[in-house]
Amino acid sequence: MIKAEAIIEIPFHDVDVMRVAWHGHYVKYFEIARCKLLDEIDYNYPQMEASGYAWPVIDLRVRYAQPLAFQQKIKVIAELVEWENRLKINYQIQDLETGKRLTKGYTVQVAVDMRDEEMQFASPAVLFHKLGLEP
Repeated sequence: MIKAEAIIEIPFHDVDVMRVAWHGHYVKYFEIARCKLLDEIDYNYPQMEASGYAWPVIDLRVRYAQPLAFQQKIKVIAELVEWENRLKINYQIQDLETGKRLTKGYTVQVAVDMRDEEMQFASPAVLFHKLGLEP
């Protein structure tokens, strides 16, 4: 499995009056880890665009278990778990100090051919190449 981690300190501009991270920012934290994961296979968004494919998120799930607080340091782990017909990436947010799981979730992305804007029902060969696999 391909994994990547991002260490983030919850900034003041991400929290509400209770000093808890607003729920919508969790998606941003997932995105930071997802970009690190895509860098691992040299297929981040600029490389996707250069290959002729867009990869929009079509499904997203977040399971909030514990809140994230102002100045808390977290580790966001992104793990690629499916790639044959779509990109499915699982996420886990942990407290950096204790390792306690605070949140988990996933995103699903599909390839869209940028020439005709048609969704692909199988991942294009370029992804398999980036993963070192044969389609």
